[in-house]
Order: sequence, then structure tokens, then C-alpha cells
Amino acid sequence: MKALQYTAFGEEPTVVDIPRPSPGPGQVLLRVTAAGVCHSDLHIMASPPEEYRYGPLPLTLGHEAAGVVVSSGPGADRFPADTPVLVYGPWGCGICRSCARGEENYCTDPAGVHPPGISVAGAMAEYMLVDAERHLVPLRDLDPVQAVALTDAGLTSYHAINGSRHRLGAGTYALVIGAGGLGHIAIQILRALGASTVIAADVSEEKLRLAREVGAHHCVIANEAAADEIGRLTAGAGVDAIFDFVGTERTVGLAGSVAATHGDIVIVGVGNGALPVGYRRQPFETSVRSTFWGSRSDLWEVVDLARAGLIRVAVETHPLLDAPTAYKRLAEGKVFGRAVIVP
Repeated sequence: MKALQYTAFGEEPTVVDIPRPSPGPGQVLLRVTAAGVCHSDLHIMASPPEEYRYGPLPLTLGHEAAGVVVSSGPGADRFPADTPVLVYGPWGCGICRSCARGEENYCTDPAGVHPPGISVAGAMAEYMLVDAERHLVPLRDLDPVQAVALTDAGLTSYHAINGSRHRLGAGTYALVIGAGGLGHIAIQILRALGASTVIAADVSEEKLRLAREVGAHHCVIANEAAADEIGRLTAGAGVDAIFDFVGTERTVGLAGSVAATHGDIVIVGVGNGALPVGYRRQPFETSVRSTFWGSRSDLWEVVDLARAGLIRVAVETHPLLDAPTAYKRLAEGKVFGRAVIVP
């Protein structure tokens, strides 16, 4: 079968021919119908050898996966052949307290979380192995190309917002920093879950146009004047819930400068920015947290929102042979919404 693999440090990913896998005990083999392209993959491929902490090379990329069940190994019998499914990505041990709550994204096993496309072979291939049936969510009538980003971009956004739902009542303000792949989904989730006025901030006018299309009430260019503009929009009261999908020093600085008393700041992006926390460093009662992916139950809820027509992902599609081009477009900031590989 064909697969997109990261084969050597510093090299671009390439499409190669590898053997088709067979499911072992408890595993499920999927024919991949859609695989999402994500900035996390760029971080993996940009890691120097001394900092690389992902799966052994060559690594089949792709941690957003949709597919159809082909066959199952001994002990796996919940999903008949031809069942369309989505794949929950942060695979934990399944036994620890966090996993017992469905929070495999925060698995406490010493071996850690083993996501496909990050630690083990992923979805950028014609077929992929899923380690356990509990990581499958029925797709039913949803389009896999539309839905595949729900497994990371949607799930990560939902998990970040869900922890701040108590801040999203009438008369409050929510700020989404970064209106790209995750941000444009987050705006829709905010509109679906709360009554906040939603503000989007981004350096790109094109991405702000997308933000407006999916429901942002106000859009602000993320430049030196952004904090003043957001202050004007909130009549000086500040923002009650801030979701930073970039995470650089500049964006977390913006978040801290516009937070309201009792505000939530959620840093989702992996830009290595840090926000000082301490007496009078932020408004009183401000909470600052970082998140990683989401729980299994979160994914079921995100799928329900999509099935109800409350989330629609902006996508561009590429065949598997064109996957390297999709990553180039992503690195150049030319992807609006999510890029999806269709084997």
C-alpha cells in the first residue's frame, strides 16, 4: 500500500510503498477515507535529532483519521466490516484513572500517550491499524472529509472551550486568537455552546474573513493596536474567556493584556509562549491553563454538534500522492481551514 512517511531528519515527507498491516488481538484495520494535515506534523518534522521524541523513523504521518472497517483481530467484534468511523487519536493505557474517565489525552502511564501519526503509524496511508475498538466513533451519515478534522482540530477546540463554559453567559466576551484550522472551528463551538460576543484576532485578513463567515461578531487584526481595539469592543471591561490557538510570546501577551477580572486564558497553541502569573501580573482571579487534545466523551459530543449542523469545517482536499504539497501549503500559511488527504 502507499503511505506518506517522514523518513529522515531534515527531509520532506515522501510517498512510499509499504506492506499492508494485519490486525492483531483487539486491533481493527481501517481503509482510510480521509486524513487531516496538521501543524503538529510540521513540528515533528522540524525537531532536531537531539530533541526528537516521537515515533521511530520512518514514521507514517497523520493523526486525524476517518475510515471504513475492513477487518478485526481476535477479541474485537463491536464494529462490523464496512462500518464508517472516526478515530480518537490520543491512545492511552486504558487502565489508569485518567483513562478510566475517558481522558486518555492525560494518560498517567509511564509510557505516555501513543497517538497514530505521532508515536505509531498513522492515517496518511491507504490502510491503518487502530489499537483498540474504544478509539472508534461511528461516523454514520457524516462526510468523512468534512468530519475528519473533528478528531483533533474540533476535539482540541471543544475541550479547551468546554472547560470555560461557565464564562460564556450573556453579556460576556470570548476571544479566539488565531482564526485558522482550529480557530474557525472554535468560533462555531462558542456560538453553539454559549451566549458570548465572539471576537476573532489574526494577522491575516483572509482568515478573518473566514472567521466572519463562521460566526465571529467582531474581527481584529492582531497588531500593536489589537489590545486597544479589543478594549474598545468590550467597553474597557476586558475579555471573559480567551482561547489562544497560536501560543507565541506575542499572542499570549495579547491574551494577558485584555483579560477581564475572573477571566479564563486557555493556551492551546504550541508556539512556546509563556505568560507570567502572580500578584498583579494578571487581573485578579484570572485563570491560565494549557490543554492537550480532549477526552473520548468530548469527541462524541463534537460529532453530535457536527451532526446537528452546528460545526462545518472549511477544507481543501488533496490525493495521497499530493500530500507533500499540502504540507508545503500549510507551512506557507496558504491553507484556510484544514487540508485533508483523500487516499
